[in-house]
Amino acid sequence: MNNRRIITTDAAEEDLRIEGTLRPQGLSEYIGQEKAKSNLKIYIEAAKSRGEPLDHVLFYGPPGLGKTTLAGIIANEMGTHIKVTSGPAIEKPGEMAAILNNLQEGDVLFVDEIHRLNRQVEEVLYPAMEDFAIDIMLGKESSARSIRLDLPHFTLVGATTRAGLLTAPLRDRFGVVQKLEFYTPKELSVIVTRSAGVLGVEIDPLGAAEIARRSRGTPRLANRLLKRVRDFAQVKYNGIITKEVADFALDILDVDKMGLDNNDRNILMTIVEKFEGGPVGLDTLAAALGEDAGTLEDVYEPYLLMNGFLNRTPRGRVATRLAYSHLDLPVIGG
Repeated sequence: MNNRRIITTDAAEEDLRIEGTLRPQGLSEYIGQEKAKSNLKIYIEAAKSRGEPLDHVLFYGPPGLGKTTLAGIIANEMGTHIKVTSGPAIEKPGEMAAILNNLQEGDVLFVDEIHRLNRQVEEVLYPAMEDFAIDIMLGKESSARSIRLDLPHFTLVGATTRAGLLTAPLRDRFGVVQKLEFYTPKELSVIVTRSAGVLGVEIDPLGAAEIARRSRGTPRLANRLLKRVRDFAQVKYNGIITKEVADFALDILDVDKMGLDNNDRNILMTIVEKFEGGPVGLDTLAAALGEDAGTLEDVYEPYLLMNGFLNRTPRGRVATRLAYSHLDLPVIGG
């Protein structure tokens, strides 16, 4: 299966290059996630009125929904600096201690993929989060002694796509825990229109709505598709993104009306044609597709499940009536 999908919600290099310019800087500019946004507004105002840093915050949810953006907004709203790192980048406890020691009073430390911190590094965070201190071991064996270094008060913002993999001691130290939801097409349409303005591209409401509809509920993907459609508008049309332009470009890019690509349709077709619609076990399905079972479960399935194309049962995966309808196939036994 093709690993270079235009509709992947993981951050690609081109996303990282341009997301900085498209990201909102304050809560008032941030579109969607109304529940998380309204709660954060209260917590931030309360912390500022007390002259304290914000409590530690954990964001969880699928990739591309704005966790990094919200971390930057927290720093902006609190009037502090943000330091950005990720779980896999910190390999040793000493590296985490050095990062914490270099923070200034009130700083925001953003740790992406926090579920991938190794256990020894994670244990450095426990006293840092609770007591704003770290314990350093000096010397070896019989002469070893521990000294405690005080840290400036800071806010840890953690982000994870796999909340279930967080250890209980780490999860319990976050005072604010917010789940980020997939966006509605209406919210994505507003984001696409705003991003088009930032990029200097003219877009009409129907063009924005069409890009939004195929963006799998994810702002990162909406912005990526906008940039690709912009290319077609400038080369093949008059530079304005209309519904006709969006339809033409996204059809060529193999992103259908429901945001599915060839890989998604291949999964559904395999279940229908090779396994009579299911149920089929995950490992069996992965082998039939030549795909890793973990990738299938974490990358491909969530959107198919959320939109009712696939069901998980105790006996395995089953294609739904909607899947048959989308593939224009008769329902087996129906």
